[in-house]
Amino acid sequence: MTELAPMEFHPQPQPGAAKPWAFPAPERGTLDNGLTVLHCHRPGQQVVAVEVLLDAPLDTEPAGLDGVATIMARAFSEGTDQHSAEEFAAELERAGATLDAHADHPGVRISLEVPVSRLGKGLGLLADALRAPAFAESEVERLVRNRLDEIPHELASPARRAAKELSRELFPATSRMSRPRQGTEETVEKIDAAAVRAFYDRHVRPATATAVVVGDLTGVDLEALLGETLGAWTGTPGEPRPVPAVTADDTGRVVIVDRPGAVQTQLLIGRTGPDRHDRVWPAQVLGTYCLGGTLTSRLDRVLREEKGYTYGVRAFGQVLRSGPEGEGASMLAISGSVDTPNTGPALDDLWKVLRTLAAEGLTDAERDVAVQNLVGVAPLKYETAAAVASTLADQVEQHLPDDFQATLYRQLAATGTVEATAAVVNAFPVDRLVTVLVGDAAQIKAPVEALGIGEVTVVAAE
Repeated sequence: MTELAPMEFHPQPQPGAAKPWAFPAPERGTLDNGLTVLHCHRPGQQVVAVEVLLDAPLDTEPAGLDGVATIMARAFSEGTDQHSAEEFAAELERAGATLDAHADHPGVRISLEVPVSRLGKGLGLLADALRAPAFAESEVERLVRNRLDEIPHELASPARRAAKELSRELFPATSRMSRPRQGTEETVEKIDAAAVRAFYDRHVRPATATAVVVGDLTGVDLEALLGETLGAWTGTPGEPRPVPAVTADDTGRVVIVDRPGAVQTQLLIGRTGPDRHDRVWPAQVLGTYCLGGTLTSRLDRVLREEKGYTYGVRAFGQVLRSGPEGEGASMLAISGSVDTPNTGPALDDLWKVLRTLAAEGLTDAERDVAVQNLVGVAPLKYETAAAVASTLADQVEQHLPDDFQATLYRQLAATGTVEATAAVVNAFPVDRLVTVLVGDAAQIKAPVEALGIGEVTVVAAE
């Protein structure tokens, strides 16, 4: 019998020293045509991300043409003066590039991702799309039909329907924020190529636009590439538009969007709050995360783990629009879904969580976990060039300084439990929340009325 060699024991590997990390700082410049450029060298990121921000906010859409900004954004990749829609798509594919665009309240954003080895080609296609989009009637008509086909599916989604109703409740009917971002059937069906071209001519120009470029730029003459591509885009001079103040009515009330026979109720509870310019923002981020930012948050612990009402409830703050003088606002909301019979009890327990939070505050343990999750994982969150470019573009869009994100992480780490508690309690006052429920009104109206959290009204699901 062969003797076994004695086992060797090796010491357990020990972690190395943590490397310091900070959100990357961009360098700024301006092309001869007035286009502002931010670029950030990220070694190892061989796929370059480019974001172009256009000063074409939704509140500049002509009356009765809600959705024209969305159709314009989608049409940027549907042909230019150099290529038909099919040829443009083929050129992007040959370059290994992707091009996407969307419109939101702050403006229109176009996103390009392309291998650094084909950056010149990708920037050239992006420049053509901005400089001379075709806006062919046939392509615009197709995009309009596609958008009209999407609307019934959105209305059938309880979460999307709740979001639509909350916006309609919070903001004045005269405000663009009260209406769907991508338009309604009545407005979208009026959009044609002439309307898209007119919107483009009024709002799209390099002098009021910004480009963000992030990736491994080793050996890349970025200044020359930009000059040959985006630098060839011309347009009339222009000044950024003033940002109007956001007004909202957060009087405590409940709106039930009736879905007879629904086995679940979609919850969306919200109000507006400060944007990222407000000094309370870091504490609000931290406190909101403790309330409902993860599976270990208070809301999940009570409604999911203890009571079994739901698969998950989340609390969040999302910037709607920001201006340089503090004219912006964020949406503060709690969302989730519960089974129909437990709608009343779930809301009752949710309000108890908020009242307990106001009375007793957060714990140091909750604060510590939130800091670890928000700050500790930041390097992983920004591993890709696209993630960095998107955040830099957000900062530009929201009129924030270039070091905002780096400063925010330092502020989060320095925020105490008392400050986080005060911020989240102020963000979600129990008597100033608009509650939207998408569900079976016949079953949930009476139990919800009994809670006394606000006047209850019922609207049709459409």
